[in-house]
Amino acid sequence: MCPLWSWHVFSSQDTVQASESKREQFRRYLEKAGVLDSLTNVLVALYEEPDKPNNALDFLKHHLGVAGAEPGDTEALRLELTELQQKWDLLMEENKDLRNRLLQYEPAPEDGAAE
Repeated sequence: MCPLWSWHVFSSQDTVQASESKREQFRRYLEKAGVLDSLTNVLVALYEEPDKPNNALDFLKHHLGVAGAEPGDTEALRLELTELQQKWDLLMEENKDLRNRLLQYEPAPEDGAAE
């Protein structure tokens, strides 16, 4: 066999092995990050959907967006929502009190106009 030819074959094998190694590393990275599980879950949901959506890509985007939320982020958003609801309740109560105080100094409209 020609030495040049054997080097060429060896070089091609190295390239193929390096490429497969990179693919395997990337696959492990995706698996470790939970990407493969998320994609699998969304694809299963699409498969099990009785009324298939017209746009499968939008379905995937929507469900990945929902599935992609981190538990810590979700908890932080829930806490913020609770705090904002409490603040809103307090502001509404203050608004009611201020309106009542204002009515002491100004007569209510007699024609039934909106406040």
